Amino acid sequence: MSDLDLLRRYEPVVHYTRGEMFFPCAVDGYLRACSLWLADSERQTQQLAAPGELTPATLAAYRDAPLGHRYYLQCVAEPLQAVAYQRWRARPDREPFPAPNRLQRVGLATRILDGIFDLSLVVRGRVPGGTAAAAQQSYAAILREDQRRVYYGRVVRTGGYVVLHYVFFYVMNDFRSTFHGVNDHESDWEQIFVYLSDEGDADPVPRWVAYASHDFSGDDLRRRWDDPEVEKAGGTHPVIYAGAGSHASYFTRGEYLMQVEPAFLAPLHGGAAALDRLWTNTLRQSGELNLDEGLRNLLSIPFVDYARGDGRVIGPGQAETWAPILISDADGWVDGYRGLWGLDTWDPLGG
Repeated sequence: MSDLDLLRRYEPVVHYTRGEMFFPCAVDGYLRACSLWLADSERQTQQLAAPGELTPATLAAYRDAPLGHRYYLQCVAEPLQAVAYQRWRARPDREPFPAPNRLQRVGLATRILDGIFDLSLVVRGRVPGGTAAAAQQSYAAILREDQRRVYYGRVVRTGGYVVLHYVFFYVMNDFRSTFHGVNDHESDWEQIFVYLSDEGDADPVPRWVAYASHDFSGDDLRRRWDDPEVEKAGGTHPVIYAGAGSHASYFTRGEYLMQVEPAFLAPLHGGAAALDRLWTNTLRQSGELNLDEGLRNLLSIPFVDYARGDGRVIGPGQAETWAPILISDADGWVDGYRGLWGLDTWDPLGG
């Protein structure tokens, strides 16, 4: 069975949340809309390519930036200004997104921290307001040229496994501006893996599936293929519930509470962890204090990742199906370009 046939046999079905504006597409149209920049550690920038000059082939030439510099792409040259932005919001085809206040789920201390976080947007590097709107207009122009729903796929054979790697490219992550999340950023790469056991001359057998997601790690990112929580369309196509704006992948539909901790609280964790060690290691007390974990839960800012699955569906057997593109390390733009795929905001939270 060819690599493409394997990818098609197990390609996912992705359920989006109503109100989602950005869906997987090819990188070609995005690159044509982008300029390429080189930034140094002092945030001085130099334009290397103007819109219309970039292709996957030419991007591959920008492999190693000079010491202390980094490359980044910029798709939106100017965000929509106030009047244009309000007209964009009032457009008749804009889907509403009903959501209760996420702060109803947390206590007073966390609400205060959330207010501080919002105020920090004034001084932090961030994606400017109106950028998501301008990106949506750029995305609409890309769709007029190429309406395919694309995933990039590759097949890796190693360690007794045949690994199917599905990669999805989105023009914009509008998690903050549209869905009250933690950040916005130009371009968004998401991925899932299907692990098949290599059976030699026989067809490989699916064993595991792993999804990229925000607040999860380790075992929470993967499931056995026969786990009841793994929905499969047609018996072989794993079902993904994509987070609204964030495009993170979840095994089941729902609203997922994620937590972000402000960097200025990091020293408090050092003290709490030291007290935990003193209590258990030095004083040899049997019960754990868990001060560090408690402090993290108390002072982290909550954001909800909405993976409701009540919007558009893309995949086998749906009204919209996939147009796969095979990639490998031999593709220069895959292995060569090491820069950012969107505006560099110099913000640790990504804007």
